[in-house]
Amino acid sequence: MNLSLYLLTVLIWGTTWIAIKLQMGEVAVAASIAYRFALASLVLFVMLWLSGRLQSLDRRGQGICLVQGVCLFCLNFLCFYTASQWIPSGLIAVIFSTATLWNALNAWLFFRQRIATNVMLGGSLGLVGLGLLFWPELAGHQASRESLLGIGLALLGTLFFSAGNMLSSLQQKAGVRPLTSNAWGMLYGALMLVGLCLLSGTPFAFEFNVRYIGSLLYLAIPGSVIGFTAYLTLVGRMGPERAAYCTVLFPVVALNISVFAEGYQWTLPALLGLGLVMLGNVLVFRQPRAAAAQPRTV
Repeated sequence: MNLSLYLLTVLIWGTTWIAIKLQMGEVAVAASIAYRFALASLVLFVMLWLSGRLQSLDRRGQGICLVQGVCLFCLNFLCFYTASQWIPSGLIAVIFSTATLWNALNAWLFFRQRIATNVMLGGSLGLVGLGLLFWPELAGHQASRESLLGIGLALLGTLFFSAGNMLSSLQQKAGVRPLTSNAWGMLYGALMLVGLCLLSGTPFAFEFNVRYIGSLLYLAIPGSVIGFTAYLTLVGRMGPERAAYCTVLFPVVALNISVFAEGYQWTLPALLGLGLVMLGNVLVFRQPRAAAAQPRTV
Protein backbone atom coordinates (compact mmCIF):
# COMPACT_ATOMS: atom_id res chain seq x y z
CA MET A 1 0.00 0.00 0.00
CA ASN A 2 2.79 2.42 0.91
CA LEU A 3 4.57 1.72 -2.39
CA SER A 4 1.38 2.40 -4.36
CA LEU A 5 0.82 5.71 -2.55
CA TYR A 6 4.46 6.67 -3.06
CA LEU A 7 4.43 5.95 -6.80
CA LEU A 8 1.06 7.69 -7.17
CA THR A 9 2.37 10.84 -5.48
CA VAL A 10 5.55 10.91 -7.57
CA LEU A 11 3.69 10.37 -10.86
CA ILE A 12 1.01 12.97 -10.13
CA TRP A 13 3.34 15.67 -8.84
CA GLY A 14 5.78 14.88 -11.65
CA THR A 15 3.10 15.90 -14.17
CA THR A 16 1.50 18.91 -12.46
CA TRP A 17 4.15 21.23 -13.99
CA ILE A 18 2.36 20.82 -17.33
CA ALA A 19 -0.92 22.02 -15.84
CA ILE A 20 0.83 24.86 -13.97
CA LYS A 21 2.43 25.98 -17.25
CA LEU A 22 -1.00 25.97 -18.92
CA GLN A 23 -2.37 28.12 -16.07
CA MET A 24 -0.05 30.99 -16.94
CA GLY A 25 -1.96 33.72 -18.74
CA GLU A 26 -4.41 36.47 -17.84
CA VAL A 27 -5.28 35.13 -14.39
CA ALA A 28 -3.03 36.26 -11.52
CA VAL A 29 -1.01 33.49 -9.87
CA ALA A 30 -2.53 34.04 -6.41
CA ALA A 31 -6.04 33.90 -7.85
CA SER A 32 -5.28 30.67 -9.73
CA ILE A 33 -3.92 29.03 -6.57
CA ALA A 34 -7.02 30.20 -4.66
CA TYR A 35 -9.31 28.66 -7.32
CA ARG A 36 -7.31 25.42 -7.18
CA PHE A 37 -7.59 24.88 -3.45
CA ALA A 38 -11.14 26.19 -3.16
CA LEU A 39 -12.23 23.63 -5.76
CA ALA A 40 -10.15 20.87 -4.15
CA SER A 41 -11.64 21.66 -0.74
CA LEU A 42 -15.17 21.60 -2.15
CA VAL A 43 -14.57 18.20 -3.77
CA LEU A 44 -13.18 16.79 -0.52
CA PHE A 45 -16.03 18.11 1.64
CA VAL A 46 -18.69 16.77 -0.74
CA MET A 47 -16.95 13.40 -0.98
CA LEU A 48 -16.54 13.10 2.79
CA TRP A 49 -20.10 14.26 3.49
CA LEU A 50 -21.64 11.79 1.02
CA SER A 51 -19.57 8.92 2.41
CA GLY A 52 -20.14 9.91 6.05
CA ARG A 53 -16.37 10.07 6.67
CA LEU A 54 -16.01 13.74 7.61
CA GLN A 55 -14.53 13.85 11.11
CA SER A 56 -15.58 16.50 13.60
CA LEU A 57 -12.70 18.59 14.91
CA ASP A 58 -12.35 20.39 18.21
CA ARG A 59 -10.86 23.87 18.53
CA ARG A 60 -7.30 22.51 18.68
CA GLY A 61 -7.83 20.42 15.54
CA GLN A 62 -9.29 23.39 13.66
CA GLY A 63 -6.39 25.58 14.78
CA ILE A 64 -3.83 23.10 13.48
CA CYS A 65 -5.75 22.82 10.19
CA LEU A 66 -5.69 26.61 9.90
CA VAL A 67 -1.91 26.84 10.35
CA GLN A 68 -1.37 23.80 8.11
CA GLY A 69 -3.52 25.38 5.41
CA VAL A 70 -1.60 28.65 5.55
CA CYS A 71 1.76 26.84 5.39
CA LEU A 72 1.00 24.03 2.95
CA PHE A 73 -1.73 25.42 0.71
CA CYS A 74 -0.92 29.13 0.62
CA LEU A 75 2.45 30.59 1.60
CA ASN A 76 4.69 27.85 0.20
CA PHE A 77 3.01 28.11 -3.22
CA LEU A 78 3.29 31.91 -3.23
CA CYS A 79 7.00 31.61 -2.36
CA PHE A 80 7.74 29.11 -5.14
CA TYR A 81 5.71 30.91 -7.80
CA THR A 82 7.35 34.24 -6.94
CA ALA A 83 10.82 32.67 -6.84
CA SER A 84 10.30 31.24 -10.34
CA GLN A 85 10.34 34.82 -11.69
CA TRP A 86 14.02 35.21 -10.72
CA ILE A 87 15.63 31.76 -10.63
CA PRO A 88 15.39 28.77 -13.00
CA SER A 89 12.98 25.94 -12.28
CA GLY A 90 15.90 23.52 -11.93
CA LEU A 91 17.30 25.50 -9.01
CA ILE A 92 13.85 25.57 -7.38
CA ALA A 93 13.67 21.76 -7.75
CA VAL A 94 17.08 21.38 -6.10
CA ILE A 95 16.13 23.66 -3.19
CA PHE A 96 12.76 21.95 -2.76
CA SER A 97 14.48 18.55 -2.61
CA THR A 98 16.08 19.62 0.69
CA ALA A 99 12.64 18.91 2.23
CA THR A 100 13.87 15.41 3.04
CA LEU A 101 16.63 16.86 5.22
CA TRP A 102 14.43 19.56 6.75
CA ASN A 103 11.74 17.02 7.59
CA ALA A 104 14.30 14.78 9.31
CA LEU A 105 15.60 17.71 11.35
CA ASN A 106 12.13 19.01 12.21
CA ALA A 107 10.90 15.53 13.18
CA TRP A 108 13.83 15.34 15.61
CA LEU A 109 13.22 18.87 16.89
CA PHE A 110 9.46 18.61 17.43
CA PHE A 111 8.84 14.88 17.91
CA ARG A 112 12.26 13.76 19.15
CA GLN A 113 12.47 11.19 16.37
CA ARG A 114 15.94 9.80 15.86
CA ILE A 115 17.62 11.14 12.72
CA ALA A 116 18.45 8.08 10.62
CA THR A 117 21.90 8.29 9.04
CA ASN A 118 20.70 6.53 5.88
CA VAL A 119 17.92 9.12 5.42
CA MET A 120 20.34 12.05 5.69
CA LEU A 121 22.85 10.36 3.38
CA GLY A 122 20.16 9.39 0.87
CA GLY A 123 18.65 12.86 0.91
CA SER A 124 22.08 14.41 0.36
CA LEU A 125 22.79 12.07 -2.57
CA GLY A 126 19.43 12.97 -4.07
CA LEU A 127 20.24 16.65 -3.72
CA VAL A 128 23.59 16.22 -5.50
CA GLY A 129 21.89 14.09 -8.15
CA LEU A 130 19.32 16.78 -8.90
CA GLY A 131 22.15 19.32 -9.11
CA LEU A 132 23.75 17.21 -11.87
CA LEU A 133 20.41 16.73 -13.61
CA PHE A 134 19.84 20.45 -13.83
CA TRP A 135 23.50 21.46 -14.15
CA PRO A 136 23.23 23.13 -17.62
CA GLU A 137 20.35 25.26 -16.35
CA LEU A 138 22.18 26.12 -13.14
CA ALA A 139 25.53 26.84 -14.81
CA GLY A 140 23.94 29.20 -17.33
CA HIS A 141 22.18 31.26 -14.67
CA GLN A 142 23.72 34.62 -13.78
CA ALA A 143 23.93 35.49 -10.09
CA SER A 144 22.23 38.75 -9.06
CA ARG A 145 20.38 40.39 -6.21
CA GLU A 146 17.13 38.98 -7.63
CA SER A 147 18.69 35.51 -7.68
CA LEU A 148 19.49 35.69 -3.99
CA LEU A 149 15.93 36.84 -3.30
CA GLY A 150 14.59 33.96 -5.39
CA ILE A 151 16.78 31.44 -3.56
CA GLY A 152 15.63 32.82 -0.22
CA LEU A 153 11.96 32.57 -1.23
CA ALA A 154 12.41 29.01 -2.52
CA LEU A 155 14.07 28.01 0.74
CA LEU A 156 11.30 29.73 2.73
CA GLY A 157 8.70 27.87 0.64
CA THR A 158 10.45 24.58 1.44
CA LEU A 159 10.38 25.42 5.15
CA PHE A 160 6.65 26.17 4.95
CA PHE A 161 6.17 22.83 3.17
CA SER A 162 8.12 21.05 5.92
CA ALA A 163 6.09 22.81 8.62
CA GLY A 164 2.89 21.63 6.94
CA ASN A 165 4.27 18.08 6.98
CA MET A 166 4.92 18.30 10.72
CA LEU A 167 1.42 19.61 11.39
CA SER A 168 -0.14 16.81 9.32
CA SER A 169 1.91 14.28 11.26
CA LEU A 170 0.68 15.85 14.51
CA GLN A 171 -2.94 15.64 13.34
CA GLN A 172 -2.59 11.99 12.36
CA LYS A 173 -1.08 11.15 15.74
CA ALA A 174 -4.26 12.64 17.24
CA GLY A 175 -6.44 10.45 14.99
CA VAL A 176 -7.38 13.06 12.37
CA ARG A 177 -7.23 11.51 8.90
CA PRO A 178 -5.55 13.41 6.01
CA LEU A 179 -8.80 13.64 4.03
CA THR A 180 -10.49 15.68 6.77
CA SER A 181 -7.45 17.81 7.64
CA ASN A 182 -6.82 18.49 3.93
CA ALA A 183 -10.43 19.53 3.33
CA TRP A 184 -10.23 22.13 6.10
CA GLY A 185 -6.61 23.07 5.38
CA MET A 186 -7.30 23.70 1.69
CA LEU A 187 -10.34 25.77 2.60
CA TYR A 188 -8.30 27.91 5.01
CA GLY A 189 -5.48 28.22 2.46
CA ALA A 190 -7.91 29.35 -0.25
CA LEU A 191 -9.52 31.90 2.10
CA MET A 192 -6.08 33.23 3.02
CA LEU A 193 -5.22 33.63 -0.67
CA VAL A 194 -8.52 35.40 -1.34
CA GLY A 195 -7.78 37.78 1.53
CA LEU A 196 -4.30 38.50 0.19
CA CYS A 197 -5.73 39.16 -3.27
CA LEU A 198 -8.27 41.60 -1.84
CA LEU A 199 -5.63 43.43 0.21
CA SER A 200 -3.24 43.72 -2.74
CA GLY A 201 -5.93 44.65 -5.25
CA THR A 202 -5.31 41.52 -7.34
CA PRO A 203 -8.23 41.04 -9.75
CA PHE A 204 -10.19 37.77 -9.74
CA ALA A 205 -10.09 37.17 -13.48
CA PHE A 206 -10.98 33.82 -15.07
CA GLU A 207 -10.35 32.27 -18.46
CA PHE A 208 -13.34 30.36 -19.82
CA ASN A 209 -11.47 28.09 -22.17
CA VAL A 210 -10.51 24.41 -22.31
CA ARG A 211 -6.83 25.10 -21.56
CA TYR A 212 -7.38 26.98 -18.32
CA ILE A 213 -10.36 25.03 -17.00
CA GLY A 214 -8.78 21.67 -17.89
CA SER A 215 -5.51 22.53 -16.16
CA LEU A 216 -7.39 23.88 -13.12
CA LEU A 217 -9.36 20.63 -12.81
CA TYR A 218 -6.17 18.57 -13.08
CA LEU A 219 -4.39 20.63 -10.42
CA ALA A 220 -7.41 20.61 -8.09
CA ILE A 221 -8.40 16.94 -8.27
CA PRO A 222 -5.41 14.71 -9.16
CA GLY A 223 -2.82 17.31 -8.13
CA SER A 224 -4.40 18.33 -4.81
CA VAL A 225 -7.19 15.98 -3.70
CA ILE A 226 -5.33 12.79 -4.68
CA GLY A 227 -1.71 13.97 -4.61
CA PHE A 228 -1.71 15.73 -1.24
CA THR A 229 -3.88 13.07 0.40
CA ALA A 230 -1.58 10.27 -0.81
CA TYR A 231 1.53 12.19 0.23
CA LEU A 232 0.32 13.19 3.69
CA THR A 233 -0.91 9.64 4.29
CA LEU A 234 2.68 8.57 3.63
CA VAL A 235 3.88 11.20 6.11
CA GLY A 236 1.79 9.51 8.78
CA ARG A 237 2.75 5.96 7.79
CA MET A 238 6.43 6.26 6.87
CA GLY A 239 7.49 9.41 8.67
CA PRO A 240 7.92 12.89 7.17
CA GLU A 241 11.62 12.41 6.33
CA ARG A 242 11.10 9.33 4.11
CA ALA A 243 7.88 10.58 2.51
CA ALA A 244 9.61 13.82 1.51
CA TYR A 245 11.95 11.96 -0.88
CA CYS A 246 9.03 12.37 -3.31
CA THR A 247 10.33 15.93 -3.77
CA VAL A 248 13.53 14.48 -5.23
CA LEU A 249 11.84 11.98 -7.52
CA PHE A 250 9.08 14.02 -9.11
CA PRO A 251 11.50 16.36 -10.97
CA VAL A 252 12.95 13.17 -12.52
CA VAL A 253 9.48 12.22 -13.77
CA ALA A 254 9.05 15.77 -15.09
CA LEU A 255 12.33 15.52 -17.02
CA ASN A 256 11.33 12.21 -18.59
CA ILE A 257 8.05 13.72 -19.73
CA SER A 258 10.00 16.70 -21.06
CA VAL A 259 11.89 14.30 -23.36
CA PHE A 260 8.66 13.84 -25.34
CA ALA A 261 6.96 17.18 -24.67
CA GLU A 262 9.89 19.58 -25.06
CA GLY A 263 12.73 17.59 -26.64
CA TYR A 264 14.88 17.29 -23.52
CA GLN A 265 18.05 15.27 -24.20
CA TRP A 266 19.83 13.17 -21.59
CA THR A 267 23.54 13.89 -21.06
CA LEU A 268 26.24 11.95 -19.20
CA PRO A 269 26.11 14.26 -16.11
CA ALA A 270 22.31 13.98 -16.12
CA LEU A 271 22.46 10.18 -16.24
CA LEU A 272 24.98 10.21 -13.40
CA GLY A 273 22.63 12.48 -11.47
CA LEU A 274 19.76 10.08 -12.14
CA GLY A 275 21.87 7.25 -10.75
CA LEU A 276 22.57 9.23 -7.56
CA VAL A 277 18.88 10.04 -7.15
CA MET A 278 17.98 6.34 -7.44
CA LEU A 279 20.76 5.37 -5.02
CA GLY A 280 19.50 7.99 -2.59
CA ASN A 281 16.02 6.50 -2.86
CA VAL A 282 17.38 3.05 -1.96
CA LEU A 283 19.25 4.46 1.05
CA VAL A 284 16.29 6.48 2.33
CA PHE A 285 14.03 3.42 2.40
CA ARG A 286 16.63 1.00 3.69
CA GLN A 287 15.55 -0.19 7.11
CA PRO A 288 18.28 -0.51 9.79
CA ARG A 289 18.92 -4.16 10.68
CA ALA A 290 17.94 -3.71 14.33
CA ALA A 291 14.64 -2.10 13.36
CA ALA A 292 13.95 -4.68 10.66
CA ALA A 293 14.50 -7.53 13.12
CA GLN A 294 11.82 -6.29 15.51
CA PRO A 295 8.32 -7.77 15.07
CA ARG A 296 5.78 -5.36 13.60
CA THR A 297 2.50 -4.64 15.31
CA VAL A 298 -0.67 -4.14 13.38
